[in-house]
Amino acid sequence: MEEIEGVNCFSEGRSSSETRPPNPNSSIASAFRQCQRNDPLVLPCRKSLVRHASLQTKMKLSDVSAEDVTEGFQSDFLPKLRSGGCADIGFRSNMEDVYVCVDNFRQGHGLNKHIDGPSAFYGVFDGHGGKHAADFACNHLPKFILEDKDFPVDIERIVASAFLQTDYAFAEACSLNAALASGTTALATLVIGRLLVVANAGDCRAVLCRRGKAIDMSRDHKPGCMKEQRRIEASGGSVYDGYLNGQLNVARAIGDWHMEGMKGKDGGPLSAEPELMTTKLTAEDEFLIIGCDGIWDVFRSQNAVDFARRRLQEHNDPAVCSKDLVDEALKRKSGDNLAVVVVCFQQQPPPNLVAPRSRVHRSFSAEGLKELQSFLDSLAK
Repeated sequence: MEEIEGVNCFSEGRSSSETRPPNPNSSIASAFRQCQRNDPLVLPCRKSLVRHASLQTKMKLSDVSAEDVTEGFQSDFLPKLRSGGCADIGFRSNMEDVYVCVDNFRQGHGLNKHIDGPSAFYGVFDGHGGKHAADFACNHLPKFILEDKDFPVDIERIVASAFLQTDYAFAEACSLNAALASGTTALATLVIGRLLVVANAGDCRAVLCRRGKAIDMSRDHKPGCMKEQRRIEASGGSVYDGYLNGQLNVARAIGDWHMEGMKGKDGGPLSAEPELMTTKLTAEDEFLIIGCDGIWDVFRSQNAVDFARRRLQEHNDPAVCSKDLVDEALKRKSGDNLAVVVVCFQQQPPPNLVAPRSRVHRSFSAEGLKELQSFLDSLAK
C-alpha cells in the first residue's frame, strides 16, 4: 500500500517511539508511522443523544449512495475546510492520545475522477493501557478507508468496515509482539463534498456548531448506558460499578485483545463497531469540534461550542482555537490527556448572532375596556 500523503498523527507533551508494531499485513508494512498521543478521560454516561431536527441519522450502512455524494457537489453550499489540532499530556505521566488532520484526503490518490468537492479526514484516538493501539489506529484506519474500491460511495459501510479491519489487523500485530497489547477509543470524521460522516467507537465526542447551536454528532459509549449495557449482557459480558467486566470504563474500543473475556473470533462484550451519524452541511454550519474525553470531562457540548465560537470570532484560526480549548481544559483541572481538533467549514469567522427584538403588543382586555368606559361615563355625568 502506498503511504498516504498528508496523513500524520500528532500529540504533544511526552511521547515515546521505542516500539513499532510488526505489520499484520505486508501491503501496509511500509505505510506505518509512529504516532504520538494523549491519554483518555472519563465522562459520565449521556442518557440520550440530542439530534437536531435537520440531521439525517442513517442506521443502515448502505444508505449513503452515489446520488448522495454527487448531490453534495451540486449544492450551492460547499464547505471551505480549515482545521487545526492540539494535544497535551495534561496531568498524566504518559501520553496516549493522538489526533490526525487531513484537509485534502484525495490528494495523490487518483480520487479527483470521483469527486470535485472537498474530501477530508479527521480523527482522535484515546489510548489506554499503552500507546500502541492509538498509534496503529491513527495510521491504518484512513488507509483501509481509501483502499476500499467503492470509496467514496457507500461511505458508511466503508468506514464501519475500516474500523473492524483495523481492529483485526491490530490483533494480528499483537499476536506477533505481545508488548503491543493495549486499546484505544476512536472517532473518525470524513467530509465528502458537503456530506459530514462521523463514526465513533468509545467516549470521544464530535459536536457540530450550527449557527451557534451545539449538535452532538456522536454518543458516548459508556458501559452503564442502557443501550450498551443490553448489548454487553447479550454478548456474555457484565457491567460492574460502571466498568465493562469490572475492567474497562468504555463499552467500545479498538484493541484490548489481551484482556480475557473482552473479544474473540465470535465477538464479545467489547465492540470495535462504530456508531455512525451523517448530515449534509449547510451554510449555517460553522465548525466541528472533535475531542477525547479529557475535553468533555470539563466541557458540556454547548459550553465548548460557545467557548470556541468566541475564540474563532477573535482570531479565526482553528489551530489556535484547538489550543485555546486545551488550555481552558487544563485551567478547569481536567485530569486526563487532552486532544482536540477544530474543523471550520467557512472562510469567515462565525457571525455575531443578534436576536431580533420582539415587538411589544399592548392591548386592553374586554374587562379593562368596560372599566374604562364606566369611568368615562362617570366623568360625563
